[in-house]
Amino acid sequence: MKKINKILCEIVLILRNFSLKEKIVFFSLAIIFAASFLSLLWKINNIFLIEIPASGGALTEGAIGTPRFINPVLAMSDADRDMTNLIYSGLLRPDNKGNLIPDLAEKFEISRDSLSYTFFLKQNLVWHDGKPITSDDIIFTIQQAKDPNIKSPRRASWEGVEVEKLGDLSVRFSLEKPYVPFLENATIGILPKHIWKEAMSDQMSFSEFNIKPVGSGPYKIKKINKNSSGIITSYEMVSNKNFALGKPHIKNLILRFYPSEKDLLNAYLKGSIDSISAIAPQSAEKIKRNSSNLKTLSLPRVFGVFFNQNNAPIFSKKEIRSGLNLATDKKRIIDEVFQGFGTKIDYPIPPGTFGALPPEEEIFSPEKARALLLKNGWTFDEKEKIWEKKNKGDILRLEFSLATSDTPDLKQTAELLKSMWEAVGIKVKIKIFEIGDLNQNIIRPRKYDALLFGEVVGRDSDPFAFWHSSQRNDPGLNIALYTNIKVDKLLEQARTISDEDERREKYEEFQREVVKDAPAIFLFSPKFIYLLPNYLKGTEEMESITAPSERFSQIYKWHIKTDKIWKIFAKD
Repeated sequence: MKKINKILCEIVLILRNFSLKEKIVFFSLAIIFAASFLSLLWKINNIFLIEIPASGGALTEGAIGTPRFINPVLAMSDADRDMTNLIYSGLLRPDNKGNLIPDLAEKFEISRDSLSYTFFLKQNLVWHDGKPITSDDIIFTIQQAKDPNIKSPRRASWEGVEVEKLGDLSVRFSLEKPYVPFLENATIGILPKHIWKEAMSDQMSFSEFNIKPVGSGPYKIKKINKNSSGIITSYEMVSNKNFALGKPHIKNLILRFYPSEKDLLNAYLKGSIDSISAIAPQSAEKIKRNSSNLKTLSLPRVFGVFFNQNNAPIFSKKEIRSGLNLATDKKRIIDEVFQGFGTKIDYPIPPGTFGALPPEEEIFSPEKARALLLKNGWTFDEKEKIWEKKNKGDILRLEFSLATSDTPDLKQTAELLKSMWEAVGIKVKIKIFEIGDLNQNIIRPRKYDALLFGEVVGRDSDPFAFWHSSQRNDPGLNIALYTNIKVDKLLEQARTISDEDERREKYEEFQREVVKDAPAIFLFSPKFIYLLPNYLKGTEEMESITAPSERFSQIYKWHIKTDKIWKIFAKD
């Protein structure tokens, strides 16, 4: 210490002997040196610093509809499923990249014969109210889903599946026969038995816990807001510190509900909400702010025209089905109806889904469509402006009706199809139905000539329900009433094969066989449009969802605020 003091005294004596000019030069150099040194330290420090998510901030999102059943067993509407995804956790959870990751489950095991799935829960899991989560909750939830009196939309997924308790934190599911996509079932949200056990089957839909839910998901209810009529207008939620995958970074989340897309868009334009989704493509570009990030996510959906030969015998003629396909400009539909927010498809499994085949080259050719009809004995009546053909003493006329729902996208698509087909002389009558009426009175009894409709294929594609001959009648989903023994066998085999390459080969062969028979015209797979504020981070890796509500599957990783720490202290 004495030595340092001596050196400092010597420096002071030297400085006293400096002239004013020398002192100015010396102190200027000293300041430059200090600034350079501090700048160098700052740069070195930044090299070793990384930005990490920090807790805090708030996000307000808008949605259409009003939640009625925030319950994984009963959820029916998009509003129901949005809230259910935020409040509840399943054994597994989608990762928004087409895969499933453990949620409440620590791990799972599949038997060699693929007939049993054993799940082991993580330690110390609790519900939003602090009660422990056990295997009893898992068993209770599946029993409710299977109960025919409850009429759960998830019931079909659990038919033929038995569940047994192995321990407080382990359960086993037993299947009657192998079903490779079974793991998808494990994403169902788990209900707390201690909350619901007093509700009888016929009382579950009337419980107040359907609108005041207690779950174990990333967010829990803080406040419910209603209008003067008692209709729920928003839910205010806070992050769940006990969430199985870690406390979400965004502290406060508000979901506001609007009766129509018009009201939703007005709220967004006024700045009342930060993010919106599932809006018409025509609206997206118009309302996009400079501060917005427009994300488009893949949806495993197949939209097409499905022919009903039973209702319209004219479709028993393959040249008609193939001719209509040749006369369909799919690119025009995607460009005009969806503003490019869609993908052209030519097969029953959409792009980005397991087993999908790449789309074919564009075959749109009205000239080839006309030539195909002429080749097969059809003649065009110039006076009546319609194609005709003699058939066992009768005259077949090429005219039919096209049924679809009253959604703007499908109505516009139907009008385009009508204009394309009538351009080659095919008469088409469009029939528009409200979605509920379409499902109950048209699709279920199969009362349509041709149907413009969409199918939700799912993450791990199993087209059995859509194309196996056993599914031709309600409640089956084979809306083309398609029958092919070879296809039946391929579908039956594929759902039991665990080897991915072998299973993929079966699905590819199945698709080529279907396209060869032309029971439908496959049109497009739409993109899910999501407008988010550009200050929101953690959504960069979001690629695909199977339903709109899955946009929240990885919300616990989203963040608004950030911190910086040294790399050596960061978690891998």
